[in-house]
Amino acid sequence: MNNSSVNPPYLKYGLDFRNLFWVIGAILATFVVVIIGNEWILRFVHVLASAVWTGVDLFVGFVIGPILRRLEPETRRSVMLKLTPKTIFLMPMLAIVSPTAGWFLAVQSGYLELSFPEIWWLIVALCITAAMAVQGLFLILTANFRVFRELSKDQPDYDKVAGMTKRFFYNIAAQGVFQITIISIMVRFSVGL
Repeated sequence: MNNSSVNPPYLKYGLDFRNLFWVIGAILATFVVVIIGNEWILRFVHVLASAVWTGVDLFVGFVIGPILRRLEPETRRSVMLKLTPKTIFLMPMLAIVSPTAGWFLAVQSGYLELSFPEIWWLIVALCITAAMAVQGLFLILTANFRVFRELSKDQPDYDKVAGMTKRFFYNIAAQGVFQITIISIMVRFSVGL
């Protein structure tokens, strides 16, 4: 048996699972920030994670997606095989860190004690954030992984990939719309209700 043909144990399905170290590290760091309770650091983590999450969602949904749809299947395959191993670790981490920091920031800032009708801003923000997290973790992540697995095959079924990516990019575009909506709500919070 040739040792050079054997994948190292951290490399499965074409994904480098050593990435879980920084993912877990970022999530643990977020919980440390929550425990410390420093509002500035908590706000920084929330804004940074949210900005990256929003930026990647909007960029993929409205820039990369339309470009990929116009590429030849082999070229699209090459791009997806390079892009997916990065986003498959990054996006779930952001979908955990951003709302976690946001929730504890809302608690610390007293937003849970708002009266009606101002509390509706918080309720809508929570609903949209929950919808984005569920959609991202359970729809987009699984679709992303399924597309990646199909494209990783020696002879991928491009018709199957086309069907999966069509739904995938609609979900990404919906995430973009959610992101723009949540930014509008966050701006409202920042200038006062």
